[in-house]
Amino acid sequence: MTDGILQIEPVAYIRTDFAEKFGLPRQSGLVPELKGEIIFQPAYGTPDAVRGLEAFSHIWLIWGFHAAEKQPGKGWSATVRPPRLGGNVRVGVFASRAPFRPNPLGMSCVRLDAVITDTQPVRLLVSGIDLLDGTPIYDIKPYIPVADCRPEAAEGYTAATRQHRMQVIFPAELLALLPAEKRDAAAALLAQDPRPGYADDPQRIYGVNFSGFDIRFRAAADTLTVCSVRTADGKEYITNGEAL
Repeated sequence: MTDGILQIEPVAYIRTDFAEKFGLPRQSGLVPELKGEIIFQPAYGTPDAVRGLEAFSHIWLIWGFHAAEKQPGKGWSATVRPPRLGGNVRVGVFASRAPFRPNPLGMSCVRLDAVITDTQPVRLLVSGIDLLDGTPIYDIKPYIPVADCRPEAAEGYTAATRQHRMQVIFPAELLALLPAEKRDAAAALLAQDPRPGYADDPQRIYGVNFSGFDIRFRAAADTLTVCSVRTADGKEYITNGEAL
């Protein structure tokens, strides 16, 4: 700390299947199938630094909106328009989890699947992530149910949107293009409806970049239909399983 100003640096970075923010769950824990790997920086990646962490099932991640910082001309605003509210309702930035904030810090509660200390640096395997690949992690804290869980808490405007889920039609021949261990996660993230809340064009084709695959889909009412998948080699496959 210098002159009362806190200076921080990443203790770790996370590896995930998301190279782009479109398609990311809007909060952690919404898609339990989504995996991540936290890789500590050498200065912090010692077994002593995570001693006892394996006894906890969940952890808090304090991280930085590094992608938001790279967008020129995008500073913080006193009010924001949450996408799930249709982009028409403004709330205060401190009543939101928007990325453009005075201090671009985020927080996520994720499941801790494994603490790996037999390699250097130390790594953590987590699930239920909502982070871009390469997101800097500034701090990690254990989730403590007696202190962190408040079942009686008021949900604010999020109560009206948390039940929004889509029925996903993912043709078997397209789903088979993904590795077996990625298929449930892909279907679950699509069920969260990646579109902005104000988007309602059943003819528009959207694309989610997940684990190196570009998954193209349309959405109408409460049904989302995958219409093609583009693989890492640039080939696009349509619903009959053939390459375009």
